[in-house]
Amino acid sequence: MLRYRHFVNPHNAPSRSHVRTVFEYLAIIFGIFPMALMVNWVLLPHAFVGGGLTGICSAIYYVTDGVFPTLFPDYGGAVPVWLTTFVFNFILLLIAGFTVGWRFTVRTMVGVTAITFWYRVIPILPEPIIEDPWLGAIIGGFVFGLSLGCVLAANGSSGGTDIVAMIVNHYHDISLGNIMLVCDIVIIASAFFLPLPESMLQEGGNPLYLHIKRILYGVAMTISYTVAVDWLMARIHRSVHFLIYSAKYDEIATAINTTVNRGVTVLDGTGWYSKQPVKVISVLVRKPESAQVLSIVHRIDPGALVSIADVEGVFGSGFDKIKAK
Repeated sequence: MLRYRHFVNPHNAPSRSHVRTVFEYLAIIFGIFPMALMVNWVLLPHAFVGGGLTGICSAIYYVTDGVFPTLFPDYGGAVPVWLTTFVFNFILLLIAGFTVGWRFTVRTMVGVTAITFWYRVIPILPEPIIEDPWLGAIIGGFVFGLSLGCVLAANGSSGGTDIVAMIVNHYHDISLGNIMLVCDIVIIASAFFLPLPESMLQEGGNPLYLHIKRILYGVAMTISYTVAVDWLMARIHRSVHFLIYSAKYDEIATAINTTVNRGVTVLDGTGWYSKQPVKVISVLVRKPESAQVLSIVHRIDPGALVSIADVEGVFGSGFDKIKAK
């Protein structure tokens, strides 16, 4: 699954950038809430083992059930997910700080603190809110992915395998997506060796079949959240390319520069029917900014010819960072 960074437009004025930064931190803190909700209300009650650090922490929660009744009476004697999440992320962040750099860890620390807090305050339901396990895996995974997408869009992270991938990628020429995919496969496969939950044992049947079924639940949940993240990020990062033909090109170009805060290129052309020289404005903007561009063109030259094309990806100043791997 792809991870995205540099959503902020660097051309924003300083006063706006401070507001954007505050908004992003709030998006990280509250964007993680639905993720924690799905873990405590769907994943843990169903005894699913998904990918990432959440899968590791949930596996520890199942294995230690009833082992520490004195230390964790509110969790049936099991080591709570919020505690293992905090401890593992704290260790990984220390390693990342000394290897990748402390700058990377700031927003991740905010995300880790937020996910730990929400895991702690949201009660774990004795019965899942979505009774059917397949439906729970798909819907729970999709909501989990949308929540994670909001955090990634704010240049944040919930920690876990993101940190592991960054550390490995720092020393070896391996893509982040491949590292996280391998981590997810190993974690989900580990569910085969965990004791089956009471709800699955009541179904009866071959234990081998039940173990495989449990792994498939984790696969379904992981696929669902991956699709959700990619779908949301694709919509957020969607860009459009404008070609604007107008005799008032100078006014339109200046207005786009100052109002939308985007770079504009004016191209020389020739109208083949009139055989007259024309100026063509070329500009790339985010999808939400396209309404502003159209409004400017309509206000200055309602008779202008405008072409709009969806662009799969735009990299460089003001857009996504160019990545070689």
